[in-house]
Amino acid sequence: MQSTVKNRPELVCPAGSLRALQMAVDAGADAVYLGLRDATNARNFVGLNFDDGQIRAGVAYAHEHGVNVLMALNTFAGADDTSPWFRAVDRAVELGADALIVADTAVMAHARRQHPVMRLHLSVQASATTYAAIAFYRERYGIQRAVLPRVLTLSQVAHVIRNAGVDIEVFGFGSLCVMVEGRCALSSYATGKSPNNAGVCSPPSAVRWIERAGAVEARLNDVLIDRYASDEPRAYPTLCKGRFEVNGVRDYALEEPTSLNTLELLPQLIDAGVKAIKIEGRQRSPSYVAEVTRVWRAAIDLAVSSNRYAVLPAWSEQLNRWAEGQQHTLGAYDRPWR
Repeated sequence: MQSTVKNRPELVCPAGSLRALQMAVDAGADAVYLGLRDATNARNFVGLNFDDGQIRAGVAYAHEHGVNVLMALNTFAGADDTSPWFRAVDRAVELGADALIVADTAVMAHARRQHPVMRLHLSVQASATTYAAIAFYRERYGIQRAVLPRVLTLSQVAHVIRNAGVDIEVFGFGSLCVMVEGRCALSSYATGKSPNNAGVCSPPSAVRWIERAGAVEARLNDVLIDRYASDEPRAYPTLCKGRFEVNGVRDYALEEPTSLNTLELLPQLIDAGVKAIKIEGRQRSPSYVAEVTRVWRAAIDLAVSSNRYAVLPAWSEQLNRWAEGQQHTLGAYDRPWR
C-alpha cells in the first residue's frame, strides 16, 4: 500500500572536480557542493577543486539539469588577512553559485553586507550543535540552512529541527571525524597547520612515506602514524586514524577507518524533518560520487513514496565498495548505552 508522499529531502553530493560534478548531476543529485583551489575550503587538496572556468562550466551544467550549486567557503579566515575569504565570496556570487556554505562570522558578515540576497548555509565547521547556536546565526547573519556536526543522536537532531527555525542538513554517508568539526587542533601539533584554516587535516607537504626494515612507515613530519607491511593497503595518514602502541597493544587508539552510513535510519530522518542529506567525499573519485549518489537517490525516492522501505542488499553491496576501511557505522546515532 502506498503512503502519502512525504517531504523529500534534498540530496547534496560532493564535487571535487568538474567530472565528479557532472557524474553527480547525472546520477540524481539535487545539489552539488564544491570549492575553490585555495585555503577558503576545507578540502584543499592538490589536484582537487575548481578554477573559475570550471566553476562556470559546472554551474551551467548543473543549472541546465535543475541542480543547485553550493560553494564551500568553510574554513576560518586568517587573523592576518581576511581578504582572500572576502574575495572568494564575491567570486562565488559572480560565478553563479546558488548558496554559500560558511563557517566564519567575518565571512558571513561580508556576504550579508555585500550580497544580501545570497543564500547562506551554516557549515558543519561552525560546530553549531544546539538550536540556540543556530538561532544566533539566523538572527545575526540570516543563514537559511545549518549543517549539523556528526555528534548528535537522532532525538537530538529532531529537537534541533523543531526549534532552530532554519532548514537542517545532516550527513548521510562518508568518512567520519572523531572531533566536533571546526574544533580540531590535533593535526596542528604534527604539521604546524590547522585543518580549520589550511583546509586539510594532513597537508601533502607534511606527509612522509619511508621504507624501513621491509615495512613502509607513514609519517606526518617526524610523527609516526602507522607502519604497513610491504603488501598491505595504505591509508592516507591522519593522526586520529593512526595505529599506535598503547599499553603494549598496537591498534587504532582514537578511531578506526570507517564510513558513516545512515541508510537504515532514512525514514526516521525524513520523519524528523531533515531538509537535506549530504554525502561526504569531495576528495574521492568521480566513480565514488556517481555510485554513492545513485544508491542514495534510489533510497530517498523509495523512502518518501512507500511505507515498505527497506535497505536493499544491492545498495549495501555497492556502498561496501566505497566505505573507508570497508566498514560502516551509524556513528553518534547508535548509542546503545543511552
